[in-house]
Amino acid sequence: MKKISIFISALCIISGFSSCSDFFNQESDHVIYAENHKLDSDADTIYGLTGILKKLQALGDRTIILGEVRGDLCNVTNTANSDLRDIAHFNVSAENKYNSPRDYYAVINNCNFFIENVDTALKNNRNEYIFMREYAAVKAIRAWTYLQLVINYGKVPFVDKPILTKEQSEANYPQYGITEICEYFINDLIPLAERYGREFPRYGSIGGNNSQLFYFPINIVLGDLYLWHGSVTKNKDSFKQSALRYYKYISERNGNNSFYNTGIDRAYWPKGDATWVRPNTREYQEVFNSENYNENSELITLIPSSSLKTEGDYSEVYGFFQSIYDNNYHTSIVPSKRIEEISEAQQYCLLSVNGLSVTYAPTGLTNHQSGDLRLSSIWEEDEAFDPISGNRIETSSIMKYTSRNIHIYRRQMVFLRMAEALNQAGYPRMAFQILSNGLNNNVIKEQVYPYVNESDSIFISQFDLSPTRYYIYGWEEWMGQVTRSAREYSQGMHSRGSGYTPMNEYYQLPIDTLKTEAEQLPDLQAYVEDKILTEEALEFAFEGIRFYDLMRFALRAPNPGQFMADKVYARRGEANKEAVRGEIKADLTIPENWYLKWNGKIGF
Repeated sequence: MKKISIFISALCIISGFSSCSDFFNQESDHVIYAENHKLDSDADTIYGLTGILKKLQALGDRTIILGEVRGDLCNVTNTANSDLRDIAHFNVSAENKYNSPRDYYAVINNCNFFIENVDTALKNNRNEYIFMREYAAVKAIRAWTYLQLVINYGKVPFVDKPILTKEQSEANYPQYGITEICEYFINDLIPLAERYGREFPRYGSIGGNNSQLFYFPINIVLGDLYLWHGSVTKNKDSFKQSALRYYKYISERNGNNSFYNTGIDRAYWPKGDATWVRPNTREYQEVFNSENYNENSELITLIPSSSLKTEGDYSEVYGFFQSIYDNNYHTSIVPSKRIEEISEAQQYCLLSVNGLSVTYAPTGLTNHQSGDLRLSSIWEEDEAFDPISGNRIETSSIMKYTSRNIHIYRRQMVFLRMAEALNQAGYPRMAFQILSNGLNNNVIKEQVYPYVNESDSIFISQFDLSPTRYYIYGWEEWMGQVTRSAREYSQGMHSRGSGYTPMNEYYQLPIDTLKTEAEQLPDLQAYVEDKILTEEALEFAFEGIRFYDLMRFALRAPNPGQFMADKVYARRGEANKEAVRGEIKADLTIPENWYLKWNGKIGF
């Protein structure tokens, strides 16, 4: 195999800089490339791609931390390090170890080098392009990385060519905001989506992980780009395209004429038993244990990390959320009062054995079991003895972190973001079915088509969810009277923790029969928007996306700053907003304060 060299680059790409010594560490290996600068062999191409994946590992922890600690669903403890506490208080200095733009640009520059130099015209003896899968995978990684960079910093220097010389590093580059980043990468990825939307390089197992999980599916990345673009620009067509991209991933994920259902994993009280003693949570917990890649796996993308501290890609996030020996059983991040309030506010709907009636779980149950069961399923509280002092201490563990790998995309995320896009595109009834009942062509025919005009019907017809592949998990299935393979079923997202939602009288669209559909559309959209944001909290709490979800919803709100402030200030509960407001060092009613800054060189 050809020798791989390390090129040390100044890599300064900030517009208007006279020097870059204060922005990037010039002694770090920012670009990994083949000796002749041309990636035209298997060895060069594999090393180039795995080099990018290696650089990506530096972004794993901060993706979770920046996306979760700044939100409303967790609190940082007194034993957390100062960098974590400063992030929670929106008081992030240039010295904070999670505020490092250079790591994003190290990934980007390696991607730029790969894209510029890989031989995409090379074919094998079957007349197939050899390196197009790698080329498409790298373009998707670059788009995802730029999106993370811009939603964290607000405005970033943009460069799409590799920086290999000091002169290139000191050139002036344009500053792009979220809109410009989204538009560039939408145009960049669309030509690849049809042919390479579901094809990835196949390198088998790397470091004990299936390498199929290392990639960012183009159609999911496109769905995210369109969703953010629509949230900033209020462009209805962007939301339509976002929903279609998520659907395209779902419908093609396992090949043509395949299916990728929501599945029926859930936390639930035993069938028809209203004793409220012991819920079944194992099924829901297992969602986070598996890192397999198959036609029915929940996990779609991860960033691999090492379990050894001696290795540079070691992840600390596992220990931040778990009481373990390594941290003397003192966690750094714990669930907030706000997520407890959100969870307990739900009405758990227990279906009777004959499927004719329902009972609702009472309030005041122990272990956070009132309301939605997902929080109690993944949050374990106990006691341990401090190994240093010997004192008894309260422990807390979030069981979503069962390995040190960083999970980025999973199946429920795709469905729920599709619902978010559909609602903003003007289809709240269709979006609501994803939450309440599950979606297939029969549901669309009965619950959506009667309420839309001909033009909208044409758009909706592009969503083909055959009832022979997407079976709705009805009451007979819920009670175990009818069974088929779990992978064939779709259920409403809310049923994953709040019981049989189709019969939940507290979870219904507020239809006003005295108004036309057009007249009540804004109210329906507002109602579903709130339900989606709540569902994102219940399903994705502590997974590193909450602050970004709040940001998208805030950008669409009439008063973005007030929306964001009201949500984040409630992290210690609605009654303690003023106390949190006093802790946070930035005025969140000013949108510019949502973003990170670095020495006046990047960000607003």
